[in-house]
Amino acid sequence: MTIAQALQQFYKDNNFAKDGGESEDTFELKFKFFTLKLPNSQFRKDVIHIHDIQHILYNCDTSWKGESFIAGWEIATGLWKHIPIGFMSLWAMGFCLLNYPKKVIQGYKSGLQSRGIVDLQITKQELLNLSIDELKEKIAKKKPTKMNILQWAIFLFWILVSQIIFLFPFLLIIVLFFS
Repeated sequence: MTIAQALQQFYKDNNFAKDGGESEDTFELKFKFFTLKLPNSQFRKDVIHIHDIQHILYNCDTSWKGESFIAGWEIATGLWKHIPIGFMSLWAMGFCLLNYPKKVIQGYKSGLQSRGIVDLQITKQELLNLSIDELKEKIAKKKPTKMNILQWAIFLFWILVSQIIFLFPFLLIIVLFFS
């Protein structure tokens, strides 16, 4: 099965548009008690298929539990280098750490074994034409990174950064309210 075929099945299974919402002007973030409707910026449109492919590769659903694994994986593979989408991954990691910390850690550990899909430097069409196994082979690191003391320190750094990014709007409101 090609990535394109798997992606279409993923979109169908999750009741997403045929292009995963890439052509939409907005997208929704669903929370327990409310949903945020946000602008679908060009940088998000350019990479949403990559994010969705990650869900397919790691068999993660689109709940916050599935997003927790993906957020950890994306940060470990270096997606944070790709501003502004990396900022969104850090925000998601910050939120997900409060809800599914074990999944974030599992995703991070898994991400240390992989290269980021965005770093493959292949066109979208080339990516979509690959089989799932071919993509897994392309992103697998020749020499996987072990979760040693240095990696735990780096992970703790990303926890701190992600919490700051996630909590920033709340901190700003508190500062403005009490000043």
